[in-house]
This record gives sequence, structure tokens and C-alpha cells, in this order.
Amino acid sequence: MVQRRVFVLATVSALTGCGFQLRRPPELQLKHVFLAGFDAYSPMGDELRRQLRASRGVVLTETAAEADVVLDALEDAREQVVAASTAAGQVRELTLRARLRFKARTPAGRVLIAPAELTLTRDVSYSETTALAKEQEIALLFRSMHTDLAAQVLRRLAALGPS
Repeated sequence: MVQRRVFVLATVSALTGCGFQLRRPPELQLKHVFLAGFDAYSPMGDELRRQLRASRGVVLTETAAEADVVLDALEDAREQVVAASTAAGQVRELTLRARLRFKARTPAGRVLIAPAELTLTRDVSYSETTALAKEQEIALLFRSMHTDLAAQVLRRLAALGPS
């Protein structure tokens, strides 16, 4: 029992001593953000809103005029492409792609981030016998890809200094 406590204390002190901390959203200098160009039911837009709200001090504005930075979605797409099939034409593997083209600008129109494209790709096996489970897996993979893309966008926004 004493050895276990010593081990736990040693582990905790080692983790705190090395600077370990949980991942947090990046700290944005521009605190008022407006998202433009996303469809009303865009999963990518929803994920960006969620991560921006989780960032300390960031406010999503209702209009571009109130914002410090306007994030324009030029393209927000997700694709599902057959990567491999059998001789009988049955799908065996799919390639999933999530793509976001965006730019960041001030409300006055000064470009802060030139048009950039972020693309993530995942391969997933597929079987008609487990079609429902595979559809759920695909939905989870797309959600994970949107989370990764949103985190990349936030890191780019965090690199911007005050305007």
C-alpha cells in the first residue's frame, strides 16, 4: 500500500515537473470572429463554432462589421470515393476526403490569411454485410476529420497578431 502511494506521488510529480498539461484551444489575439460562407447545416461550420466558443475570450459576432476577423469559407466539401472494388463490382475500400478552402480578412477587406486549402484523407474498408456499422464508422471519421481541420484553422488564426 505504501509502495503504491509512493509510485502515484512520483508519477504525479514527474508529470507536473515536465510541464505536462492537457491540450487547450490556441489563444487567439483577435477576439471577435465572424464566420461567413458556411451552409446553415455545415458540420465543418458547426465544429469551428464549437472550438471558437471553447477558446478563452473569443466571441462569435452576428455581423462582419462587429468582428476583428472574418473567416470566409470558400469551399467546404466532404467526399466519399470508391478506392477498391471486387471483380463482381462490390465495394471493398472507400477514400474519405474533407476539404476546407478559406481565407481570413478584416471587415474592411484587408487579407490576413490568403486563400488556403486544408484537406484530410482517410481510407476505410467496406462490406455490404456490415453496411450500417460502416456508415456509422464513416460518420465518426468525418467528424474526427472536421475536428482536426477546425483545430488547424484555429492554430492559423492564433498566429495572427492584433490588427
